Amino acid sequence: MSKSLNSSRRRLLAGGLAAAVAAPSIVRAQAAWPSGPITWINPFPAGGGTDTFARPLAAQVGEQLGVQILIDNKGGAGGTVGASQAAKAKPDGYTFFVGAVHHTIAPSIYKNLDYDLETAFIPLTMIALVPQVISINPNRVPVKTYAEFIEYVKKNPGKVNYASPGAGTAHHLAGELYKLETKTEITHVPYRGAGPAMQDLLAGNVDMMFDGMGTSAQQIRQGKLIGLATATPQRVSEFPNIPTSAEVGVPNWIVSTWYGMWAIKGTPKPIVDRMYAEIAKALKTEKLQAIWKDQVALVGGEVPADFAKRIRTEIEKWQKVVAAAGVKLE
Repeated sequence: MSKSLNSSRRRLLAGGLAAAVAAPSIVRAQAAWPSGPITWINPFPAGGGTDTFARPLAAQVGEQLGVQILIDNKGGAGGTVGASQAAKAKPDGYTFFVGAVHHTIAPSIYKNLDYDLETAFIPLTMIALVPQVISINPNRVPVKTYAEFIEYVKKNPGKVNYASPGAGTAHHLAGELYKLETKTEITHVPYRGAGPAMQDLLAGNVDMMFDGMGTSAQQIRQGKLIGLATATPQRVSEFPNIPTSAEVGVPNWIVSTWYGMWAIKGTPKPIVDRMYAEIAKALKTEKLQAIWKDQVALVGGEVPADFAKRIRTEIEKWQKVVAAAGVKLE
């Protein structure tokens, strides 16, 4: 046998040995997932709508996987600070991103984002969809019905203010869309998350919110806030006495706040598929369905392809609203 042939065989054997050593390592790494705690980055402060759904979901999925899932709240700039940090996370299957409809609005509001929602992340699924409602503090706004409210607002242009979780969030744009449709002047007051905004609304430091039912429902039930109208085609079954936007004369004011899960771009596909499957399984449990119902939320679980389509549709929708309303950062 020639020396060149022996040399070639040695190289092939060496290469094969290296591949054989590496391949089981990769398989073991993926097969062992998860071998430790997983972090879900929530780009809003604790106590807001995202937390309302992320925390019980994380507990259930963690139980199914046999590991702890930690919620890491990183609020700021309408959810874009946390999203930026998540986009830069190591795609090893131990960091995921739990965001919201707000992130489909951000590209139209923030011109210098250092991430792209559609390329920096892998869509997993929507986890919850919550109707929007006009919630007022009756100690601040002297009305009890929508008819009284719209009359009061038109008689006092700019006097009434509304809180939101931040510029560029769905709550903010819901307010801007409402103002366009009703030709009214209501002053926007941005906060660093739905939790702080709700706290100030209950404390009487602001007048109202265009809020998701996830954070307003309990306050309305307890009589601390009054729900005047929902941004939905049909009445919300848990609040049959609150009229819809069409019933109060604003048929084009249809808005919902939804929350979703993303993996970091580059996360191995077997891990992505497993996490989606575990989330979908968790959302079917009686425990989570009861929590979602209490928050007046529709249960998610749509397949990743449908979630990706939802994201694209929302981005296009809010681009038009931002342009029409002339929304700018405050």
